[in-house]
Amino acid sequence: MQVLFKVDRQSQNAPAWVQTYTLDVDPGMTILDCLNRIKWEQDGSLAFRKNCRNTICGSCSMRINGRSALACKENVGHELARLQQIASTAALNSQPAESLPEITIAPMGNMPVVKDLVVDMQSFWSNLKAVDPYVSTAARQVPEREFLQTPAERSRLDQTGNCILCGACYSECNARTVNPDFVGPHALAKAYRTLADSRDDQTAARLDQYNQGTQGVWGCTRCFFCNSVCPMDVAPMDQIGNIKREILANPSVEDSRPIRHRRTLVDLVKQGGWVDERQFGLRVVTNSFRDLQGLVTMGKLGLRMVQRGKFPFTFHASAGTPQVRSLIESVQNLAVESKQSNSQP
Repeated sequence: MQVLFKVDRQSQNAPAWVQTYTLDVDPGMTILDCLNRIKWEQDGSLAFRKNCRNTICGSCSMRINGRSALACKENVGHELARLQQIASTAALNSQPAESLPEITIAPMGNMPVVKDLVVDMQSFWSNLKAVDPYVSTAARQVPEREFLQTPAERSRLDQTGNCILCGACYSECNARTVNPDFVGPHALAKAYRTLADSRDDQTAARLDQYNQGTQGVWGCTRCFFCNSVCPMDVAPMDQIGNIKREILANPSVEDSRPIRHRRTLVDLVKQGGWVDERQFGLRVVTNSFRDLQGLVTMGKLGLRMVQRGKFPFTFHASAGTPQVRSLIESVQNLAVESKQSNSQP
């Protein structure tokens, strides 16, 4: 069958344009196969990265039909079926019968384009290096034999160890788009892999580092895009959540506004079924009157709310508060039991 490929072309610091190519393809051909044929048979100037062709190296990550994926993994038939499903779900009119099916290909996001589908991944690698994703045994005496792990300890590394650093999650990260200080889901997934490693001896220092403002785990907006595009099911957003749980459970980690935000939210919902906004602002922003800068901010806001009749002087607990409290406590108890079972050899 014939398929129309619409490829975003761009040179560094130049406007982008779309170039179209028509190919006779089989449904089982991968997108990378198609790009190779375009380059070899129609346009040798088209630039893209590739290497293993077996979903191992992560080199050929690009945006295919609007979402980041590996060109060597996705095939023509799957992409056309996915587009058809999207169109039917959104109740859109499908393409006219006489028109050719289309596949759009573009470079990854959140990184500057070097040429066509090739992007500059310097920020990707720099942010990975920033979280120091290497097992540290500096405080231990180097043994005559290797550091041993039990099968249970090693199994905790399986999911995060599958990351091939393709950049798909980084490309789709909304937090990275709006906050250039955020290190990205790939870096924090690798960070949790180090935290979960029984051989590492820098847990406290790492938790302090990952707890720093919006650069670390609190910069994640939980948009779920990183999970949805990861070709290896690493689930970066889940790993970020695991780091947050480690931070909240560790009493030695420095107190911060994000930590107070999470703890206060849970405490207030347990108390009243929903959030008492008066206490929430005082406990989170002003740190219960200990943060002077936050107190000034809240004081100005409180005065404006009183003047406009928007300040709630009373709070009424929601119906079913005991059931909500019981549910939260059950989840917290399950989390404690799960952590204890995972730490046992």
